[in-house]
Amino acid sequence: MQRTLYNDDHEAFRKTIRAFIEAEVLPYHEQWYAAGIVPREFYYKLGELGVFGIEVPEEYGGAGVDSFKFEAILMEEVHRAGVSVGGSGVHVGLCLPYLKKLATVEQKQRWLPGFAAGEIMFAIAMTEPGTGSDLAGMKTTAKLSEDGTHYVLNGAKTFITGGVLADRVIVCARTAAPREDDRRFGISLLVVDTASEGYSVGRKLDKLGLRTSDTAELSFTDVKVPVEDLLGEEHRGFSYLGQNLPQERLSIAVGAYAQAAAAIRFAKEYTQQRNVFGKPVASFQNTKFELAACRAEVDAAEAVCDRGIEALDAGTLTPADAASAKLFCTEVAARVIDRCLQLHGGYGFINEYPIARLYADNRVNRIYGGTNEIMKTIIAKDMGL
Repeated sequence: MQRTLYNDDHEAFRKTIRAFIEAEVLPYHEQWYAAGIVPREFYYKLGELGVFGIEVPEEYGGAGVDSFKFEAILMEEVHRAGVSVGGSGVHVGLCLPYLKKLATVEQKQRWLPGFAAGEIMFAIAMTEPGTGSDLAGMKTTAKLSEDGTHYVLNGAKTFITGGVLADRVIVCARTAAPREDDRRFGISLLVVDTASEGYSVGRKLDKLGLRTSDTAELSFTDVKVPVEDLLGEEHRGFSYLGQNLPQERLSIAVGAYAQAAAAIRFAKEYTQQRNVFGKPVASFQNTKFELAACRAEVDAAEAVCDRGIEALDAGTLTPADAASAKLFCTEVAARVIDRCLQLHGGYGFINEYPIARLYADNRVNRIYGGTNEIMKTIIAKDMGL
């Protein structure tokens, strides 16, 4: 079936991104993988290319495009190449929506030009040790000073993607105790300068996959955060998080779909080149049947993603829609990538081959952004169950 989601401008962008990856990522990716992080200078290149500024309003140095489609294309091309580009996805996909919706004009003037240029890299810190998906149970506190000029931030966060290289981090913290009838009350969002005294980056976590993405533990000891860096209204942070979760979950769905499509590409190329018993592995009926079945599943995931992207751009994507897309696409990707790795035989277990890294990278899709068990709960609630 012909895909109708993208127009000529989108496909021109795809060609630009593909050429950029070939020139600026593939030659260096092995070094990044070994180091477990991309160089900070790489983000400047993405800024110069205009990737970070596509959805930034024109008055702040961006292109002012109000569409998720370019971000989706970037994910498709990154996964197609079997690479990772660090915390840049969080910078644009997770942090920018908060800045666009909640930042004041003065805050946008301070942050967005640097955001678009890659000079101010953002991350977001929600998860804490011991709380997992229970964001209302967070213990990090931000107490307003007696003179009302700043908050004093104390606590710790973990699993923070982009946390090592970030210049600003949107930190979720308690500015008031929860109410008896509403434990979600009292959470606020603070945009914290990582150069602040008392701000500390702990371990860069040693992950199973996404090795080039710098995921860190953060700690805050009496960090002073100016009141001018409060994002949105005080105590309303939990509702803000809920508003942006559908886009985050759709992003995970799109990424999972793109990974599954890439796995088929890798398996097809490998089985066509690999000879067993005097003929290509691709010539065996089992190989054909396996790849055909994988193709059918990925076609379905593509349709779900395309429908979700259109709904997001139209402003009609619901939390249940996003949960359904994430659940379906991540489960499809898990099955497809596993089957494509199997077609590689022993070489599928070797990190030198992109399918092995893809297998490891894919596993977290069913965990972050809310576990798939949480997605089932959201869907069931929407069904009236």
